[in-house]
Amino acid sequence: MKYAINCSIMFTELPILQRPAAAKAAGFNAVEFWWPWAQAVPSDQEVQAFIDAIREADVELIGLNFFAGNMAGGDRGLVSWVGREEDFKANVPVAIHIAKETGCKAFNALYGLRLEGVSPEEQDALGASNLIFAAKAAEEIGAVVLVEPISGSEAYPLKTADDCQVVIEKVQAAGAKNVKMLLDLYHLAANGDNVAKACEKYSAEAGHCQIADLPGRGEPGTGQLPLADLLSLMRSSGYDSWVALEYKPTVATAESFTALPVLA
Repeated sequence: MKYAINCSIMFTELPILQRPAAAKAAGFNAVEFWWPWAQAVPSDQEVQAFIDAIREADVELIGLNFFAGNMAGGDRGLVSWVGREEDFKANVPVAIHIAKETGCKAFNALYGLRLEGVSPEEQDALGASNLIFAAKAAEEIGAVVLVEPISGSEAYPLKTADDCQVVIEKVQAAGAKNVKMLLDLYHLAANGDNVAKACEKYSAEAGHCQIADLPGRGEPGTGQLPLADLLSLMRSSGYDSWVALEYKPTVATAESFTALPVLA
């Protein structure tokens, strides 16, 4: 298990293209990002500048979100958003291109909020179709598609690890074996899930892990979530991959790494 930096929520005192180098300077060799642009298909120049920033920083891009809509405005993904099908399908090839250029092997697919006037069954059918579409594209480069719980949005239907597993099993049964769970310990805890039980049950097959403390979503040690114990439990339960720091630092970002749990 090794730490990576989420450069969309951390080092926000810097322009986004300077953040990979800042992560490297702080001693981290891997980064992840939410979708860095406000549109599903940015310009070729914007995409190339992002790829260059990763390469020039000499870091590994270990995760990238698919376009999730207007995150600042409350959107939480297009996967099940009836009416945004074309945006999602246009975005996937762009993400795959970035992955080919950087070696990224994981894409986070935020599921999307429940919509008024659209049945959950219709949304879930679209969600499965879009995940299968993305998984087939990711499979061509040996990558996985991730599904995660989200807190803070009542209309987001995947709040627990079990909620995510229902979706994952549905698409895996349809042949998308490279769809995996993202165990975000902060979101699980914020939603009242039994985090220890989820770690025991799903760590062996999980595709990724993210952490922040609770409450506040700050760095480890600023809340009451027993992150050291939970990460140890994940390791003993079969997880041996990246642990992404996806927290909002309460101090300067570079000063927030002093109390990180030691990873075995």
